[in-house]
Amino acid sequence: MDTSAPTLTKDPLLDPFVLKGLTLRNRVISTSHASALDDGGMPGERYRAYHVEKARGGIAMTMIGGSAMVSRDSSWGGGQLNLSTDAVIPHLQKLAEEVHGVGAAVMTQISHLGRRAQYATGAWLPVLAPSRVREPRNRAFPREMSRDDIDRIVADYAEAARRAAEAGLDGVETLTGGHLIGQFLSPLTNFRTDGFGGSLENRVRFALMVHDAIRRAVGEAFPIGIRLVVDEGVEGGLTLEDAVAIAQILEREGTVDFFNCIYGLMDSDLTLSEDNMPGMFQKSAPYLPSVEAFRKEVRLPLLHAGGIRDVATARHAIRENLVDLVGMTRAHLADPHLVRKLEAGTEEEIRPCVGASYCLFRKAHCIHNPATTRELTLGHDVPRAARPGRVVVVGGGPAGLEAARVSALRGHRVTLFEAAAQLGGQLRIATRVRERADLLGILDWRESALQRLGVDIRLNSFAEASDILAESPDTVIVATGGIPDLDWLEGADHCLSVWDVLGGRMPSGETALVYDGTGRQAAASCALELSRNGKQVIFATPDDAVAVEMPYQDRSGFRKRFAQIGVEQVTDARLVSVRRTGSGLEAVFRNTYTGEESARSAASVVIEHGTRPLDDVFDALCAASANRGITDMDALTQRAGNSAPLAVQHGFALHRIGDAVASRDVHAAILDAYRLARLI
Repeated sequence: MDTSAPTLTKDPLLDPFVLKGLTLRNRVISTSHASALDDGGMPGERYRAYHVEKARGGIAMTMIGGSAMVSRDSSWGGGQLNLSTDAVIPHLQKLAEEVHGVGAAVMTQISHLGRRAQYATGAWLPVLAPSRVREPRNRAFPREMSRDDIDRIVADYAEAARRAAEAGLDGVETLTGGHLIGQFLSPLTNFRTDGFGGSLENRVRFALMVHDAIRRAVGEAFPIGIRLVVDEGVEGGLTLEDAVAIAQILEREGTVDFFNCIYGLMDSDLTLSEDNMPGMFQKSAPYLPSVEAFRKEVRLPLLHAGGIRDVATARHAIRENLVDLVGMTRAHLADPHLVRKLEAGTEEEIRPCVGASYCLFRKAHCIHNPATTRELTLGHDVPRAARPGRVVVVGGGPAGLEAARVSALRGHRVTLFEAAAQLGGQLRIATRVRERADLLGILDWRESALQRLGVDIRLNSFAEASDILAESPDTVIVATGGIPDLDWLEGADHCLSVWDVLGGRMPSGETALVYDGTGRQAAASCALELSRNGKQVIFATPDDAVAVEMPYQDRSGFRKRFAQIGVEQVTDARLVSVRRTGSGLEAVFRNTYTGEESARSAASVVIEHGTRPLDDVFDALCAASANRGITDMDALTQRAGNSAPLAVQHGFALHRIGDAVASRDVHAAILDAYRLARLI
C-alpha cells in the first residue's frame, strides 16, 4: 500500500490517514465481524465478493475475520475464519489482491474465544479460560488454563498473525471484550492467584505475551492493533481508569500500533445489545463519550465502531478528533458504496442504516439492501434493460417501492398505484412506535429515489384490473401486501388487530390482552404502546418465550421492558376463541403441550397473526396475462449476469411479490422486488 504523504480534503471523512506507515485513502472503515459467509472457515468466493464490494465502494479499509480462530479449541461451531492452519493463506492472498486491486486496505482480526467457545463441535475439545467461570450466553463450563495452555495459545496467536502477513494483508488486530485476552483482563472472569491474576499488572501479562509474540512473528513494520474495551460498564468490571492503565502499559511496551475501542460486555443477549452492539432501544453512537474520555489519556491512533450509522455522526467523530478512523460497519451493509457517493457529492443518495439489527438475525443480510451478501447472485449494480418498456406496480409498501425503483433504474416507464394517501404500507404503521421510528429511512430513501427517477406515483388510487390494463403495461407487479389474518379465530369480530392499535385506535378499558402468533416485533411494539397509554397488558404467545423471531437486540430489549413495566407473559398458549362476557372479553387458550384449555379475561383483545394476501387484483389479471401470473423461480435465483430477462412475446407479464404472496418480513419483500425487477 502507498505510504506517501496524504492530501487533505474539505470533508474530514475523505482525508487520508497514515497508520503505522500504511496510507489509507480516507477515514472510513468497516470493522471485523462474523458474516458467516465463509466456506468451512476459509474466505472463499462469497466472502471475498462481500468485502471487495466495500472496497469498490471507496472504503479505506475493510477488516475481515470477526472472531477468526487462532486455535482449534476456539470454535463456536461455524461462521468463523480459521487462521489456525496454513490452508487459509492462499485464500487470504486472493482476498488481499482483490481488495488492494480496487484501492483499499485489508486487515484481519485474530482471536481465541476462551470461555465463549463450544466443546461440542469440531474435534470436541474442552473449553479453556483463565478461570472456571461459565459464560451465560454460550453456556460452556471452561477448564482453567495451565501454563502450557497459555504458552501454546500465545504461539497460536503468533502463527495466525504470520499467516496474515505472509498472505499480504495489511495488519492484524486482537480482541479483548468477552474473548480470551479480555477474560484475563477482567476481574469478572479472572480469579487466578498466579502471575496472571490479581493485580492489573498481572492480568495484562497474557495480552503482553500475545502481542510480543505477534511482533516477533511479523516484524516491526506490520501494523498490530487491539480491539480494547474502554469500560465494561458494570459494577466490579473493568472501568475507564482500568482501560487507560492497560492501554498505557501496551503503549509503553511498544508492540501495539492502534486501539480499536469498544464498550461493555458480551456475555448475554442483553449486555451485547445494550452495552456492546446497540440496537433499536439504544441511541445512535452511544459509546462516543467513553471513547472521547479514553482518547485524552492515550497517544496511539484510535478506531471506533459502535452504532455510528450515519455520515453526520461519523463526520463529527473525525472533525472533533474523537477518533482517527471511524467504523461504519453496519452502514456499509446498507450501502457498500457509501464513500463513493460522498466523493461524488451525492450524499443524499446513500442508503441509510436504520438500526434494525436484521444483519445480526439473518447473518449479514441488511433489512433493506438485498444485494449485500448476494454479490455473486444479484450484485449491487442495476443494469439497463435492452428494451425499456411500460411497468405498472400496484401497491406502495416496501416491496412496491423497491420494484418501482429498480424498474425505473432499468430504464422503464413506471407507474405506481397506491390505495392509501401515503406510501409505506405496513411499515409506515410500524414506525409509529418510537423504538421503530428509524425504519422510516427505508421508505424515505425509496420515495426520494422515485422522485429523482420520475416515477408516476398515484396515491389514493385503489387500482382495479381495468385501471391497470388502461396503462397498456408490458409488466404488472402486484405488491398489494396483506391484511391482518383473523379468519381462523372464533370470535374474531370481538377483537382488534395490531394494525388497528398502531394505527391509532386505542381500545377502552383498563386491561388489554395481546396475542402474538408470530414472535416478531409488531405485537411486542403494540404491547408497549398499550402500556404507555395506561393499559395493564397480558401478552400471550404459543411460543415457549416472548419475542422469539427477532434479532437478539430486539428480543432482549422487549423482554427487559416487559419486566420493567409489569407485562404479564403467558407462553405455550394457543388462542382458540374469544367470547364476550358481561364484564368484557374472555380469551380461551389451549396449552401447546397438554391440550388443556384455560381462559383469560380482559377489556380488549388485540391479535397479531401475520397477514393473508390481498391478491384480488392479481387473481383478476391472471387469465389475461401472458405468463398466467407464474414467475420463473430458476431465473430469479441464477448467478448474477446469467439470467435471461423475464420477458414475454405478446401481451403483458404478471408477477406478485412481498406479502401479496405470503406473510413474511421487510427483507423478504424487498428481496422479492429487487431480484424480480432486475430481470424485467
